[in-house]
Amino acid sequence: MVTGKKKKDKITEIFFDEANPKISIRTYNTDLKNRLLKFSKKHPNECQLIDDSGDGMLEFEVSKGRLSFRLTAPYSEDRKQQLSQNATRNNHLPKR
Repeated sequence: MVTGKKKKDKITEIFFDEANPKISIRTYNTDLKNRLLKFSKKHPNECQLIDDSGDGMLEFEVSKGRLSFRLTAPYSEDRKQQLSQNATRNNHLPKR
């Protein structure tokens, strides 16, 4: 979909507070929209599509406890080297 928006203007917003049992997610991100749509169809009591802006942005409401954030530490050079060697052994080409 061509929205006419610049990439820097296609944001994802996640809103929640301690009192409300729902999380509001507004996004232009295609992968996230697809994942949320699939989840909302499978679990309609946990996730609902609230709004389609018509310009590519979708808004969802998700029950707290269904969304998680994961922070990952960067790989060490040794770990990167080990992963590269494993990929080469298994005929996977590293991404460049």
